[in-house]
Amino acid sequence: MFHVLNLTYTQPIEIVDKVRPAHIEWIEQQIAAGRMLLAGRKESATGGVLITTDLPTEEVDAMVATDPYRLADVAEYERIGFAANLRARKGQA
Repeated sequence: MFHVLNLTYTQPIEIVDKVRPAHIEWIEQQIAAGRMLLAGRKESATGGVLITTDLPTEEVDAMVATDPYRLADVAEYERIGFAANLRARKGQA
């Protein structure tokens, strides 16, 4: 199961940005560990979107619990799990 993690900031951007370096480091660790594919701030700057690799829901929930944004209570997560039944073939994307 792949997961889209939709983050919504719950604090003003000035407070969120104080935690952002730790959050970015955490994302880089998840990418290096093979748990995350994509991550970025929303165009509206009201949160972010993260896309995981093929992981069990429990592992994603445990991973999210360690995010500095979650620990600092500056963002809420909505998790959307989906079966990636159709994919671009290597070289198509």
